[in-house]
Amino acid sequence: MKKLYPNAEAALEGLLFDGMTICAGGFGLCGIPERLIDAIRDAGTRDLTIASNNAGVDGEGLGKLLRTRQVKKMISSYVGENKEFERQYLSGELEVEFCPQGTLAERCRAGGAGIPGFYTKTGVGTLVAEGKEVKVFDGEEYILERGIRSDLSIIKGWKADESGNLIFRKTARNFNQPMATAGRICVAEVEEVVPVGSLDHDAIHLPGIYVKRLIVGAPYDKKIEFRTTRPRPEALGAA
Repeated sequence: MKKLYPNAEAALEGLLFDGMTICAGGFGLCGIPERLIDAIRDAGTRDLTIASNNAGVDGEGLGKLLRTRQVKKMISSYVGENKEFERQYLSGELEVEFCPQGTLAERCRAGGAGIPGFYTKTGVGTLVAEGKEVKVFDGEEYILERGIRSDLSIIKGWKADESGNLIFRKTARNFNQPMATAGRICVAEVEEVVPVGSLDHDAIHLPGIYVKRLIVGAPYDKKIEFRTTRPRPEALGAA
């Protein structure tokens, strides 16, 4: 089965429809599927529900889909760097399901493992627990969280072989791996594709069975979500 496609538009052909749910990998602007996000924007697919740790920033990452009003609902942990997200949420244009970071990762992992739900102490006694089933184990309260399954997963990897076996690089591994397994179809973009057998079997983070379609997205520009700097030592001495 040929998995390598020439570009993001070709890899997403026939997969997109209005009202679909998408799991998107990445952490901040690190390890996000930039080319696939651009292709979804250009396709004009609307009323999307997107599960992602972050909502991007203004004009970058998933922020591009928010700017074009293609997102109906976000399931996210951290949204603090996106002013357009804030505006749409406060004006009632965007539905938001805030989810603790570890819970979100486990919800996606559980969905990919065929587990419909699990109990956790995270969020007990807070707004996160509102409307959720509470159960007592060993005298402690736990809330029921549902596993997440999506129509499509879009992820970013570092290196893959032609059969879709994939390696993530450092921080990019955290959410891309569980998001990949949660989707009924997973499309991955990577920086490099090598022949089958070139990768160390013990180094593979995501088996190719999860990856249905694959593109090379390189070259990439490293974007910084929130840049902080400090004066050089010589400048401090002069002051």
